[in-house]
Amino acid sequence: MATSGFFSAMASAALRGAGTLLRQSRSAPAKPPKPPKAPAPSTTAAPPKKAAHGSDGALDAIVYAPHRDGDADPGEVVWAWIPYEEDHAQGKDRPAIAIGYDGPLLVVVPLTSKDQDGREDTFALGTGPWDPAGRPSWVKLDRLIGVQPGAVRREGAALDRARFDQVVARIKTIHGAQLRLTQ
Repeated sequence: MATSGFFSAMASAALRGAGTLLRQSRSAPAKPPKPPKAPAPSTTAAPPKKAAHGSDGALDAIVYAPHRDGDADPGEVVWAWIPYEEDHAQGKDRPAIAIGYDGPLLVVVPLTSKDQDGREDTFALGTGPWDPAGRPSWVKLDRLIGVQPGAVRREGAALDRARFDQVVARIKTIHGAQLRLTQ
């Protein structure tokens, strides 16, 4: 008897959860479609030096499309495993700004809370809700990293459009018009 009561309670909980999900999916705003994948590279061309996991190494699109839906979207500060500059086999979970796509990869630029004043390859982002301690953050402009969207741990916050545009403009001054992944 106790077993059937347990299963009955579990089934009721599952049905309540499904109803909640159905209500949420009806009320959630639609996300804009992800940019199309770039055409496959020519078989005669040598692959880019740092191409990664189905990407061609060149950014397909820089877009500003944050949505507070639990998925990583360009324009958001997200948390992901970022490889160390000196050893790509090692890294740590850190905040990064999602700026666009390279095929199936989400392209991010890492943040740091270590003071970077005076460095040309960083941008002073300031403070925001991605850091509960309220520390100022800098964007490491020299690193464009492709990550699998499923590997992103969580959303930290959406950047306002003005700061996102400033970051992208500074990235283009460092990398030029043809942005390519650095890792």
